[in-house]
Amino acid sequence: MNTDRIKHILARVEKPGRYTGGEYGELIKDKSKVEVRMAFCFPDTYEIGMSNLGMRILRHCLNKKDYLWCERCYAPWTDMEAEMRREGVPLYALESGDDIKDFDIVAFTLQYELSYTNAVNMLDLAGIPIYASERGEEWPLVIAGGPCAYNPEPMSDFIDVFSIGEGEETLCALADLYRECKKNGVKKADFLKKAAGIRGMYVPSLYEVSYNEDGTIKDFRPKEEGVPAAVEKAFVTDLDGVDFPTEHEMPYLETVHDRMVLEVFRGCIRGCRFCQAGTVCRPVREKSPETLDAQARELYKNTGYSEVSMCCLSISDYTRLRELIDKMLLWTEKERVNISLPSMRIDSFYRELMEKAMNVRQSGLTFAPEAGTQRLRDVINKNLTEEEILKGCEAAFDGGRSALKLYFMNGLPTETDDDIRGIASLAQRIVDLYYSEKRGSPKGVSVSISVSCLVPKPFTPFQWFPQDTADELLRKQMLLKECITSRKISYSYHDGKVSFLEAVFARGDRRLSAAIAEAVRQGQRFDSWDELFDYDRWMGVFEKVGIDPAFYANRRIGFDEKLPWDHISCGVSKEFLIKEAKKALEGVTTPDCRTRCSGCGMQNRGCTVCKGGEKQ
Repeated sequence: MNTDRIKHILARVEKPGRYTGGEYGELIKDKSKVEVRMAFCFPDTYEIGMSNLGMRILRHCLNKKDYLWCERCYAPWTDMEAEMRREGVPLYALESGDDIKDFDIVAFTLQYELSYTNAVNMLDLAGIPIYASERGEEWPLVIAGGPCAYNPEPMSDFIDVFSIGEGEETLCALADLYRECKKNGVKKADFLKKAAGIRGMYVPSLYEVSYNEDGTIKDFRPKEEGVPAAVEKAFVTDLDGVDFPTEHEMPYLETVHDRMVLEVFRGCIRGCRFCQAGTVCRPVREKSPETLDAQARELYKNTGYSEVSMCCLSISDYTRLRELIDKMLLWTEKERVNISLPSMRIDSFYRELMEKAMNVRQSGLTFAPEAGTQRLRDVINKNLTEEEILKGCEAAFDGGRSALKLYFMNGLPTETDDDIRGIASLAQRIVDLYYSEKRGSPKGVSVSISVSCLVPKPFTPFQWFPQDTADELLRKQMLLKECITSRKISYSYHDGKVSFLEAVFARGDRRLSAAIAEAVRQGQRFDSWDELFDYDRWMGVFEKVGIDPAFYANRRIGFDEKLPWDHISCGVSKEFLIKEAKKALEGVTTPDCRTRCSGCGMQNRGCTVCKGGEKQ
């Protein structure tokens, strides 16, 4: 990239390596031979975006097409944005340095709701009209995908096409369609109608919504014939056969996940009732140990990283984990490469695997009981007993570990103060367990507990339940703080006001687009960053545009109410989610998918676990 026009700016900003491109492994194509140019935008900083495996996979698939060049773009930090606006430098792509507004397609990945203002601001910084209705033929097509696309409505006024589900195949199909239409001079409106026919593609402008007097949704329907009433998510069936990048750009800066990352499998068998990923990522599909080992070897050869991390929702649910570890240890031990196993379930943590996989570098361990009492763990369907928790911790202690981090949530449905006290009691029992036998660490045990606030997410059994108010969440946080008396236990918690805003947009409808646009106009950026989150400004924004945010976050939604995302299908049925919500209120658990198929809706749809089992 030619940095001449920003060279004088870079000397005045923090971490200029975020903005220069030119990394080892960067892909440069001959622009004269490229027919379609795409800018893949991550609406957060370079360090976070460069760690995103999904973006890396999709760019790899797209760039295999000779006619297409997919470049990178990240949100500039506030200092760089200020300099760019002062100097009149529009948002640009890292590889070529060309302005984003001159590309054919601008794509956003929406990983979390608090990135919405960044995405809209990036359009504005690029000089592109933020509203889809104001972008004529001369402007790029703006598309978006990622987890937040499962409720696309709050961003629907800004996006031309949403990609719902997994994009390896469908994004390539969309690019092929765009190329064909561009060659033949097809107008954008006609292209959008054709795009709506691709599985997983949702075009907001082709749908209309009406509301009841109480603000709930009355109806949601296509504007014309041929547009699907419901958009089915896209997903790949053969993970061994899907393209996976084994070489990529090597960042100049330390990134959030500065290591090799292997995607082991997709989906989850567990059915935790608060977890959106566990629902929308179904069905379960695994890669073979042979494929994973080959990919790891290539990644090591091309990157030289000294750690490889397994990416999935629960690595201990991978059925061939022992085989994979044994295969990888044949070369990782010799090369001094550490194997990291995140997302371990505490009930399946066992000493042999710990000794095998973590013999290169000792590190702390992280587990997620989620709730402090058995009653509440049953409500959320964690299917984890206190005995299993303590056995897992004991195995860690016996294996020489003395630092544990435990993740919990507060604000869960039916939660009481006794459940909050239970978090402190469980942490204390773990400390006592360490000292029940003579342990080797001179510093003793360290138990860190981190407590997040429940955000009711679409396509979960908890999507109908209200979020606790920010004041109630704070009260519970302070109660837990009072209950912790040991210096061996450290405690951190999330800001309930941040979680409140996340819940507003998680359960919101397209009327919220006005609030997002107004917040951007008022300078709101990087809402997930503590130093830039401004709760009072957001409350002023909602008041100005006439929106009551509590309507979205703190209201109990009826099972018969039409939801803003009802026209999106993730494959898991609404009937199943309602059944799970009712079971939660009764404290009744549902077994994991390998124990028994519960008829979620994905049976006979590529699931490798239930294989079309009978609905129970």
